[in-house]
Amino acid sequence: MPFVKTVKNSAYYSRFQVKPRRRREGRTDYYQRKRLVAQAKNKYASPKYRLVVRFTNRQVICQIVYAKLQGDVVLTHASSKELPRYGIKHGLTNWTAAYATGLLVARRALTKLGLADKYEGFTEPSGELELVEPLGDDEPRPFKAYLDVGLRRTSTGNRVFGALKGASDGGIFIPHNVKRFPGYDPETKTIDAEVLQKYIVGGHVAEYMESLEEEDDERFKKQFSTYLADDIGSEDIEELYTAAYEAIREDPSFTPTEKDTAKWASESKKLRQVRLTKEQRRERVEAKIAAWKADNE
Repeated sequence: MPFVKTVKNSAYYSRFQVKPRRRREGRTDYYQRKRLVAQAKNKYASPKYRLVVRFTNRQVICQIVYAKLQGDVVLTHASSKELPRYGIKHGLTNWTAAYATGLLVARRALTKLGLADKYEGFTEPSGELELVEPLGDDEPRPFKAYLDVGLRRTSTGNRVFGALKGASDGGIFIPHNVKRFPGYDPETKTIDAEVLQKYIVGGHVAEYMESLEEEDDERFKKQFSTYLADDIGSEDIEELYTAAYEAIREDPSFTPTEKDTAKWASESKKLRQVRLTKEQRRERVEAKIAAWKADNE
């Protein structure tokens, strides 16, 4: 067929449909969202849950979300900013922190739904593929969610799959395979379980600390200064994360931080400008004119 030029006349523009706002802003992949949100028609009013994983420069955010006509509803929320409470004070955006945040949101969601005792997940995580299975006919089925990665590229070893692995080990049934976990070999189509296990307990961080200390001691002290300030070495990493996972399972509840609201209120009052009345503005102008006349006489 020969090339046909699109004539953008009034008939063309009368049929033009503007794309959704979040598509225009480049914030939502609606092709992906439609398939994550749309529920089977024989499951009326049964929400389809998503494990939403997002990364900022300073934290990992994990949420269990479901969609309604009014908008998305968040069932539970967890952030890596909460990890210092469990002993993880450094590296709050790495792969292992994503795993810990996924584990935290999973245990928090199951506690809220009353399934924490029935589905404890995998207390001793390994590098093998482990999916949560139903207990039996008389028992409730496992809580099911789908991974929502947003606009992030799903490359092998991406941190979103760390959060996926953590939530899966925490007791949530998330359909997945091992193709995007660290240690997967696409040629043999197998995964090196030791590599994945190393990432779960922060072994890749410990290895990098050791190699950097040998190669460039000055850069090591600068890059891991906060670790060294807390007397944390490469040999302490695995024990630190293992203890944190146990603490998360013991108490996954959310504890809000104490904020000094009185201090914020006093500071905001200092910065607030009071609106002047018409008489006050006139007096101010006359005072400036009188001051200028006095300086120029």
